[in-house]
Amino acid sequence: MTMKAVKLYSSAIMLLALAGSGCASSAAQGDGAAEPASGGGKAAPEITASFVVGDGPKSISEAKGKVVIVDFWATYCDPCKKSFPKYQELVDQFGGDLAVIAVSVDEPGDVGEDKLKEFANETGVKFPILWDKDHKTADLYKPPNMPTSYVLDKEGNIRHVHAKYESGEEAKIADEVRKLLGQ
Repeated sequence: MTMKAVKLYSSAIMLLALAGSGCASSAAQGDGAAEPASGGGKAAPEITASFVVGDGPKSISEAKGKVVIVDFWATYCDPCKKSFPKYQELVDQFGGDLAVIAVSVDEPGDVGEDKLKEFANETGVKFPILWDKDHKTADLYKPPNMPTSYVLDKEGNIRHVHAKYESGEEAKIADEVRKLLGQ
């Protein structure tokens, strides 16, 4: 099979996977860094992705003392387009107590940095967008689909995992953030 045929076949498989409520990705396969409903307090792996655009902490260590949402996403993911504005609303709601770090798993051969910036601009977000070009960070977290969000406590421990995004998910996350902030 030629390389072109392999890529075409892979694209067809990806399109089939996108038919579900979450967007699947080769970078997003695996058993996950934590259980989907609760992270159980496991220390979150550090993020080694490249900074693209946005304001706020760009790593787990920079965000220490804040509740953090580490969101794995991709430009091809329709639920990601819906979740980004909602996550920005949460950042605005909780002020300096909540940080979102959005980690793109887009393949460098499929998009450029300009596409990631365009996605951030179109969704109106100001939080940091990072690009995990070599999937080192995704390999550590093993997000099961796109998007997958990990909610971390102030010490950097995974407390909750949202392995897809559905309308209303932000209300569940807001409740989790309030509890983690002691509100």
